[in-house]
Parts: sequence; structure tokens; C-alpha cells
Amino acid sequence: MKKIILTGGGTAGHVTPNIALVPALKEAGFDISYIGSKNGIERELIRNVGIHYYAISSGKLRRYFDLKNFSDPFRVLKGYNEAKRILRFEKPDVLFSKGGFVSVPVVLAAKALHIPAVIHESDMTPGLANRIAAKGASYFCCNFPETLKLLPEGKAVLSGTPIREELFHGSVESGRTFTGLTDDKPVLIIIGGSQGSKAINDALRQSIIGTSNNISGSDNSAASYDNSGLLADFNIIHLCGKGNIDERLTNTKGYLQYEYIGEELPNLFAMADVVISRAGANAICELLALKKPNILIPLPLSQSRGDQILNAKSFEKQGFSYLLEETNETVSTEQLEKAVHDVYADRDSYIKTMSESSSSDSIKIIVDLLNKLAK
Repeated sequence: MKKIILTGGGTAGHVTPNIALVPALKEAGFDISYIGSKNGIERELIRNVGIHYYAISSGKLRRYFDLKNFSDPFRVLKGYNEAKRILRFEKPDVLFSKGGFVSVPVVLAAKALHIPAVIHESDMTPGLANRIAAKGASYFCCNFPETLKLLPEGKAVLSGTPIREELFHGSVESGRTFTGLTDDKPVLIIIGGSQGSKAINDALRQSIIGTSNNISGSDNSAASYDNSGLLADFNIIHLCGKGNIDERLTNTKGYLQYEYIGEELPNLFAMADVVISRAGANAICELLALKKPNILIPLPLSQSRGDQILNAKSFEKQGFSYLLEETNETVSTEQLEKAVHDVYADRDSYIKTMSESSSSDSIKIIVDLLNKLAK
């Protein structure tokens, strides 16, 4: 049986594409193990999948002053030696890395042992970890056409991101049962990430509550909001993030707010006519794969290295998304309302353009590369 080691961690975005590959890798005859950090989010996520997990030491390569900059290089070196011992023991035919700093010592250890590796970069511009690990890559997969020219010549492959299979099997009927929403209005879903987005949350709720009310707090009756702003034309499902429930809007007809959604997410996506989202690469690739008309509101430069802005501009240029940027860390309620109505009116055009994308076979493209290298 062919053997593969998966690696990547630090955020869920560095792990979920690996998990999405697992069923296809098993079907292709691979025995799968995982190398991640000792305390990262990947450990718990991979445990739930039932894959053998190896933990190594991991440090972060920071481009700013921090006392840990003096100790973390030794942690990376220790992780490199630990990864080498694991790879010698497992003897994998190929390695797949989704990035994150834990992946750097693993990919470089694989290179030292002449084990071929495929690296995947989600964002338009490769992050520091993947730029370092690129020296050990046989192929470098990416999501955006613009990224190809930034990658090593002869190694770059436009693959798209592996998408979790369960997202494709959502049920509108199950979603309606879960939410209690009827089909009297189209459904708008807002996703601001696990922590939510204050700017997006405020703009949406200002649309519902109205400009005459203070968004920070009010004793107004929820019943008066039932047909206000976007609620006049849409049923709204708002994934607002941990600790961000607005009690004023509890029991408002047509508006549902959740801190987090787990296994019901495919059913909610199945219901969605328009989606508002941040522009993290994995999130927007899921919207592309599901062919959901969408409005992207990327993290501003004050909160990121600008990768989400580049991601969103690429999707806008390709005709997949409507781009709405924050101004001074706020989102205009009026612009948000206009964007939602415009995208809904043009939804068939967005769906047609997304259906013509070549990135929908990402799992097959990546597994074919891994099979090629494992022979």
C-alpha cells in the first residue's frame, strides 16, 4: 500500500483541506498519517478524522520583534529532527503540505530524505512558511491564476482548494426544518468567521434596526424589526461569531443568529441564495465550488497582511464575487444593502460564471499529482 504523510497547522484553514483529501486518498489506496504541532488546532481536528497523528515541536517565524524570536529557531530545529525520525520510520512515498509554520521542518526533512512533496498555497501571495518550504516541493498548487507567476517555474499547478465532500450534500428541506424558515423570501447568509466581524455585524444589524437607533444598545421591541431593511426582502441567517448574539433581535421573524454552526452548515448553504463572507481563501473557494452568489468583505490592511483583499479582487475580476471593502474598519449599511440586492438580481450570471471555472476538480488534480509522485 502507498503511504502518504499530510502536514499543516496553526489555523483551521491549514487543516480542513487536508481533511477534505482523506476520502479520495483512501480510495486511491493510500495509508495516511499526519504530522502537526503539539498544541495546535490540527491535533483535535485530525483526531476526529481517525488518522494517526504525530506531534512535533514548532516555532513561528515572525517579522516583528518578539522575545520568542530568540527561542523559536531552536524549536524549529528540534521539529526538523523529530520530523526526520518520523519520516524514516513511516517511509512515506509522498508528502502533502497545506502550510503553516509546523509544515516547514516537515517539508525540509522530506527533502533531505528525498521524499517528494506537494505544497498547497491558499492565498494569492505565498506566505512566509510556504516560501521557505518551497525548496522542498516537487509541485506547488495554488488557487489563483495570478499566483502562478510567483511560484517556482515548472512546479506551479492551478488546482483550487480541496472542499469537504459533505458541503455538497446539504438539504434545503433539512435546513428549513432546522431553522424554521419558509420559502416566502430568498435566503441571505452572513459568515464572519469563528470570531465574527464587528464591522459586518454592525452594518447588517443597522440595516434591520434602522439608522435612528444606536447599534450599541436599545430597548426597542424586536417585533418592530420584522420588515426592516434587508429583512423586508430576505430571510437572514447570521453566523455572528462567539459572544456576538444581539439580544434585541432575538425572536425577530426571518432573522436567525448563531455564534457557530457545525454539522448543519451544508444544509444552510443549500438554502442560501446570497452569501456575505470574509475573503479567506478556503471560504471563498467553498463558495465557488458550491456556486453561491456572494459578496466578499475582506479583512482590511489594519488587521491583515492584505491577502484577503487580493483574494477578493481576483474573484471579482474573474466574475465570481462582488467586492465590498471596509472603510476605516466600518462597512456602509447602504452599500451593503445595495450589494445584496445587486448580487441577487444578477445571481444567474454569477452562477454561470462560477460553473465555468476549472478549479472545481481540485481534489482530483491534487490526488493525481500525489499518485504520480508515489509511483
